[in-house]
Amino acid sequence: MSDPRPGAVLRGAVDLSSLRQRAASPAAAGGDAGGGDAAPSLVFDVTDATFGQVLELSRTVPVVVDLWAEWCGPCKQLSPILEKVVTELSGRLVLAKVDVDANPQLAQGFRAQSIPMVVALVAGQPVPLFTGAVPEQQVREVFGQLLQLAAQQGVTGVVPVGEGDAEASTPPDEPALPPLHQEAFDAIEAGDYARAVTAYEAALAENPRDEQARAGLGQVKLLDRVQHLDLQQARDAAAAAPLDAEAQFAVADLDLAGGHVDDAFGRLLDLFAALPADERAPVRERLLELFGLVGDADARVVRARGRLASLLF
Repeated sequence: MSDPRPGAVLRGAVDLSSLRQRAASPAAAGGDAGGGDAAPSLVFDVTDATFGQVLELSRTVPVVVDLWAEWCGPCKQLSPILEKVVTELSGRLVLAKVDVDANPQLAQGFRAQSIPMVVALVAGQPVPLFTGAVPEQQVREVFGQLLQLAAQQGVTGVVPVGEGDAEASTPPDEPALPPLHQEAFDAIEAGDYARAVTAYEAALAENPRDEQARAGLGQVKLLDRVQHLDLQQARDAAAAAPLDAEAQFAVADLDLAGGHVDDAFGRLLDLFAALPADERAPVRERLLELFGLVGDADARVVRARGRLASLLF
């Protein structure tokens, strides 16, 4: 599931070694995730202290891990979809929800540079799935692939469905999205990224400080650009025209979607350096857009910004 595609998580980004060590410690012996290898529900919260039980549970049934935060607009779009699809699979998968703000060790272990981020655990091993708000159909397809992979690993257990699980996909306290955010969410669910872009742009026009709309806009723009690209064709075109900005943009987008962040930044910085000064502006704009997707605090963004500054001055 690590092939380049819209929303692919950063390859090699998950390092659970410290969390496995914590799983073996007495501190991980109790908490929200239930006891032993039993899940209290198909959808449950997990913390730094209880993650060890989730690792053990993944030896029986595949565990989907949803990394989210209260301030994250795309998270509020994606989480109900994840809950709905997991619930409909009737115990063949479970969903562990991680609030990255409240659980920094888990956020660090998964190297969650942007959220929503969705990873699976199968027999204690991480399986990258996707980042960003993706449509329900894509979630269903990815979960189907996950179940096939789990079966190959002998992880075929089923968690008994509790009485409260049927309502897990519709949390009663979930606030309604603003109209334009809801329009964008509906468009994303339908796979209509262009319409989602329009909705988020309208939301920003109404409120330029709407950071949820800004984050969503960047993600759906990337999804819209890469959804019909063929990786090999894009690489061939870029190799044949090293100074063609659009050709280089396509590969950089695919690299970023596939988790090759440094490769994406390096390609565009090399292009920026090679172009005449009067042709550089679009490359700088695309770099800034991709920086925003990864996050200004990310070390790779810091390095790339430093190089960009040196090329500018």
